[in-house]
Amino acid sequence: MNGFSVRTRLFAAALLASAATPAFAQDATPAPAPDAEAQTTDDVVVTAQRREERLKDVPISVAAIGGDRLELVQSGGNDIRGLAGRVPSLNIESSFGRAFPRFYIRGLGNSDFDLNASQPVSLVYDDVVLENPILKGFPIFDLQRVEVLRGPQGTLFGRNTPAGIVKFDSVRPSTPGGYIRGGYGSYGTVNIEAAATLKLSDTLSARFSTIYQRRDNWVDNVATPQRGDLEGYSDWAGRVQLEWKPTDALTARLTGQVRVLDGTARVFRANLFAVGSSDLIGLGGPGTPFRRDQVRQDGVNFQRLRNYNGGLTVDYDFGPVTLTSVTSYWSGTIFTRGDIDGGFGNQFAPPFGPGFIPFSAQSQDNIPSLDQFTQELRIASNGSGPFSYQGGFFYFNEKLRIDSLDFGTPTDLTPAAVANQRQASDAFGVFGSLTYRFDFGLTLQGGLRYNDDSRSLTASRPIDNRPGFLGFGGPVPLQRADVGSSIVTWDVSATQKVTDEVNLYARVARGYRAPSIQGRLAFGRTLSVANSERTLSVEGGFKSVYYGGRLRLNVNGFYFTTNDLQLTAVGGASNFTTLFNARNVDGYGLEAELEATPVERLNFTAGISLNNNRINDPNAFVAGCASGCTVLNAQRAGSPGIFSIDGNRLPQSPKWTANWTARYAHPVGNGELYIGTDWVFRSEIQFFLYRSVEYRDRFLLEGGLRVGYKTGPFDFAAYVRNITDDQSAVGGVDFNNLTGFVNEPRIAGFEVGFKF
Repeated sequence: MNGFSVRTRLFAAALLASAATPAFAQDATPAPAPDAEAQTTDDVVVTAQRREERLKDVPISVAAIGGDRLELVQSGGNDIRGLAGRVPSLNIESSFGRAFPRFYIRGLGNSDFDLNASQPVSLVYDDVVLENPILKGFPIFDLQRVEVLRGPQGTLFGRNTPAGIVKFDSVRPSTPGGYIRGGYGSYGTVNIEAAATLKLSDTLSARFSTIYQRRDNWVDNVATPQRGDLEGYSDWAGRVQLEWKPTDALTARLTGQVRVLDGTARVFRANLFAVGSSDLIGLGGPGTPFRRDQVRQDGVNFQRLRNYNGGLTVDYDFGPVTLTSVTSYWSGTIFTRGDIDGGFGNQFAPPFGPGFIPFSAQSQDNIPSLDQFTQELRIASNGSGPFSYQGGFFYFNEKLRIDSLDFGTPTDLTPAAVANQRQASDAFGVFGSLTYRFDFGLTLQGGLRYNDDSRSLTASRPIDNRPGFLGFGGPVPLQRADVGSSIVTWDVSATQKVTDEVNLYARVARGYRAPSIQGRLAFGRTLSVANSERTLSVEGGFKSVYYGGRLRLNVNGFYFTTNDLQLTAVGGASNFTTLFNARNVDGYGLEAELEATPVERLNFTAGISLNNNRINDPNAFVAGCASGCTVLNAQRAGSPGIFSIDGNRLPQSPKWTANWTARYAHPVGNGELYIGTDWVFRSEIQFFLYRSVEYRDRFLLEGGLRVGYKTGPFDFAAYVRNITDDQSAVGGVDFNNLTGFVNEPRIAGFEVGFKF
């Protein structure tokens, strides 16, 4: 992998060293040795504005992860969820495991588990937005950098987003060399990654990259005679890039990618929470110790996901301007079934447990086909003059099929009910940005974007053979909903150079999310629609670098207000998922990031965020707690089980997050012995829109340790992830009992790497 960012010089090298893993990923794509000037300047380069710029000069709250820190995320077989908390104000969780991550920035996100759920955080992989959640889990491997852009984006990117962007950039075929590394750890965890560049001719280069991750089934279902039934996976992805550069002006890159994931669905745990407490309890009920490696279930469990991608990126330098075309096609399928009630039996079919199981819940969700096509044309000015500009056109088309199956008993293979959804989405945008740099150090920037979105969804429940006393009412005829909107969004920013070390910046931006449709008719009978939401964000702060790049400190404060916030009421007494708009949510907070090299070979990083947000809508009510939990919100008068969410925090939104790393290296023989540690903390989160005593987690604190020896091209290391074996709930299922799911276990292992 490349380093912290492209052309990161002395300071970036120090920064990467401060992560808890050695600089093997950085060394896999070697950069030229820094010159004398580079050793005394800050040159941390990011592409948050679609051109290479010093991070200090970018008027956006942006953080980057690469090299050592990015490699660390993958230690122990971690997937994209391992990025959670590595950047202030970023959270990632999933009720589908590795297949369906949900992103949150500054508290804005979407906890909806439906397979067409819209998210206010965009994931952009090599300049291509990945819309559907089953695409967003594509593995992170052989990357130059990961950048997190906080706040509304759209005047520089193809897809508008109101909360922010998580942006991945893979290593290009123009980067020479390669690497291979492999590791083995607890529970049969295997992690193998490799990449290589081949020079095919003077004008044609290729880069081949792959990753393979697997883990044995390590959770014992005590209802079966064998050991190790659940939570295993086999996840392989590959990428081939061909880059053709016949002249200095023209570069064309053809990309093909594939992912094959087979394993078990996320393991839900019945009555995980003790009534009146958020404490985790064991299979024996209150007072028994929780064991992460044990469940007792009677349902069928599997998960199969496939992703395929082809893309073409062409850059042509006309001299005054560069024209860029990005064409991409992504497809995917998923078939996943799990034990939703998380236990065995029910009150009508005893014995049952753990705890009280009102009725069995066994369902399957499939995407038989997903096709996404995007086309972006972008023009950007060249040169180093005071005036610069960018502009472009973006088109998005998606066709999606979803099938939801419900089964009469946990082991049935023939569904008792089948619901179908067919969704078609089209969007286009025209966007542009102007920048002017004054001689006295002030830079002003402004951008506009026109957005046009349309979506149609048809849904039905053609089969329903469930008994009438369950209350589902039999088959549901075909229904259709159409939504659309057009809106202009914008941003204005200013950056002022105060000294050679310090820049001040301020930014005001308007973001928007297109209308959404929810058609999960396996249990309901009507479609729900949420109108478009609009976000206004204001932020400002300073970015600084001192002592020739040995110390960097960035601090910013922000405020946002979102009108017609799209929310999803999940579960509750109605056991149904419904979209609706809340009148408003306000949020404010701060983010700070520090990177330091106080002495040679000793490095530190730290980040912290404060996020306060509040739903403001006295008419916002949701069905709460079908599972006997203790709701803390006021009940609507005359409506048992319906609760106000006015004044609540957003779900999955911790008030505080913090991360920190330290690394020290000591020369030994022809190499260096190193030790590093990294930690992530988040404060209390609620899992649903309503507040309850049980459906929350008070805090999470996970740490890692890596000890190794590097010599020449070799790297030998031992690691531990979640070193304290923190046991925290990360989500809940409000269906018929106090069901939840938990974080990853402690993993210890070793890795060997070789670069060339």
